[in-house]
Amino acid sequence: MAKAKKGFSRSDRIAEQIQRELAELTRKGLKDPRAGWITITSVEVTRDYSHAKVYYTVMVESTREATQEALDSSTGYLRNELGRAIKMFSMPQLHFVYDDSVERGMHLTSLINQVAREDAEKFGSLAEDEAGEGEGKAE
Repeated sequence: MAKAKKGFSRSDRIAEQIQRELAELTRKGLKDPRAGWITITSVEVTRDYSHAKVYYTVMVESTREATQEALDSSTGYLRNELGRAIKMFSMPQLHFVYDDSVERGMHLTSLINQVAREDAEKFGSLAEDEAGEGEGKAE
């Protein structure tokens, strides 16, 4: 009889634990003044647990490059602190990648809103014209 598969693989659970710990570490333990307000959006761990891509975003766009530099220079410290919090044979190498999905989402939302406004203006005037014609026929 085969074992039933659980909801998450071990690498998914490790990625979630790394995400939680890094969120706490960047909030409390990262003293680098270049680091902005960092949000860890997701973590992807390779199958052999040797590397982890850490996706992050910052609240202020102007701090993006400085935050990347701060994270890159703090990688050793963060990896060491992760090793204390998470018991693994070998802690993955951390690779920080800026996550621009929030910005892309906001941009797409603004484009959709712009098209919706233009359609409302265009079709709203047509609907008013048709409504005016309909009133004349009802008499």
